[in-house]
Amino acid sequence: MADHITISPATASWVVRAGGAVLGESTNALILHEGDRDPVVYFPRDDIAMTFLDATDHSTNCPFKGTASYFSIVNRSATLENAVWSYETPKDDVARIAGYLAFDTSVVTVEEV
Repeated sequence: MADHITISPATASWVVRAGGAVLGESTNALILHEGDRDPVVYFPRDDIAMTFLDATDHSTNCPFKGTASYFSIVNRSATLENAVWSYETPKDDVARIAGYLAFDTSVVTVEEV
């Protein structure tokens, strides 16, 4: 694994909310630490209300994790463009996050409960 990335199981329950609505809660989340960046909580898809997410054409590439695909969150009051990402086929060193979802915490709330 890239020596500046660690992935560990979350030790508590985590919830993600957008516009006050709960999108999901999980006791099976993963925490990814990358260098000096804030940790990122990755949620299993089975724990997220996927009906609120719309896949977009947007993608980004990380030299350590691979190509991320994006989703927008769609609810009654707004569409949060590209607020969710997932590494469908990440690089081998971070394979544990394959198919998990991470959320842009500047537009949604991700918190330990």
